[in-house]
Amino acid sequence: MKRILISGYALLSLMQLSAQNTLKDSSNYKSTKLKIDEINLVSSYYQQDGNNASVTGGIGTQKLTDISNTIDVKLFKYDKAGIKHNWDIEAGVDHYSSASSDMIDLQANTSASSSDNRFYPSVTYTRENEEKGKSLTFGLSSSFEYDYQSYGGIVGYSKQTKSKNGEFVARFQTFLDQVTLVLPTELRGPGAPSGSEARNTFAGSLGYSQVVNKNFQLLFLVDIVQQSGYLSLPFHRVYFSDGTVHQENLPSSRVKIPVSVRGSYFLGDNIIFRGYYRYYSDDWNLSAHTFDLEMPVKLSPFLSVSPFYRYYSQQGAKYFKGFEEHTDASEFYTSNYDLSTFNSHFLGAGIKFTPLKGVFGIKHLNTLEVRYGHYSRTTPLTSNIISLNLKYK
Repeated sequence: MKRILISGYALLSLMQLSAQNTLKDSSNYKSTKLKIDEINLVSSYYQQDGNNASVTGGIGTQKLTDISNTIDVKLFKYDKAGIKHNWDIEAGVDHYSSASSDMIDLQANTSASSSDNRFYPSVTYTRENEEKGKSLTFGLSSSFEYDYQSYGGIVGYSKQTKSKNGEFVARFQTFLDQVTLVLPTELRGPGAPSGSEARNTFAGSLGYSQVVNKNFQLLFLVDIVQQSGYLSLPFHRVYFSDGTVHQENLPSSRVKIPVSVRGSYFLGDNIIFRGYYRYYSDDWNLSAHTFDLEMPVKLSPFLSVSPFYRYYSQQGAKYFKGFEEHTDASEFYTSNYDLSTFNSHFLGAGIKFTPLKGVFGIKHLNTLEVRYGHYSRTTPLTSNIISLNLKYK
């Protein structure tokens, strides 16, 4: 947690300096100069524990900790024609330690796999015609860690209805990844795979949102995701019923189709009910239902709380079996419990402060939010996450 506080306070001086040099605009003026819209700093600490590690064939510790720090800067300007240009620049760094990954080498007390860092920058540009209610979005992203590199792109389009109460959204994303083939030590040797393999993901989304009335809003979303290439993880062991050990082997293609609906109901000025449901299925015979409810409550003009709860139920993939349950009759096999049948619960709450004079007396640092969540699932696995969000606007 010390690292989170250091990151937060380091950004405060940057924000205070920027606030002192920001000129006030009239409410009707549209700046043709590039300006900061908002800056978000999110820091989080995550820890988990369980006893079904995929690295050791579905048994063994799943202890893991992760410290994440992300900064998101949103910029905008208007051109002479009144078109709004938005830039969203984000950079994140994670540091994690994993007891299960350390067991890639069963004889090692500690190894290079026991901890790692991930760096993930992205930039998104949106051209928005506010008068016509249309926007066009382009974005690039990447992610780097020791054994995994990913490059992504996004193209999006949105169009509001004439009444401005409805909006249609279409989006296409792609991720082009390279997986370094780090095998369990006992499976290395002459003829064993080495180098890296490609994994490609293409995702299309269609959505429609509607303001039903002044209190009720709805969003419908359908996705189709197609993956191809190396979809296994090379360091996941699978132990067969005869005691032999193998490397996880999954098909080289996968099609996912999630469908979801989200609704928000405003109960007066102080309470909002937010509900969400998603149905997921894929051609690995995995299916799932997600139910989510959040209820932000404004306790005062400057303080609100948001309790939330999510229930998730999954029917496992046809390629999953536990430790020493697979046989050599199986063409594809995994003992990754993320692909098993289970139910899970995630509950917690957030507290948001929006003081009139700004957080720590800095006028433009207008929001401080802390969220905590506890996760449990029936495999079993438990985790906790706490996050801190500072917003400058």
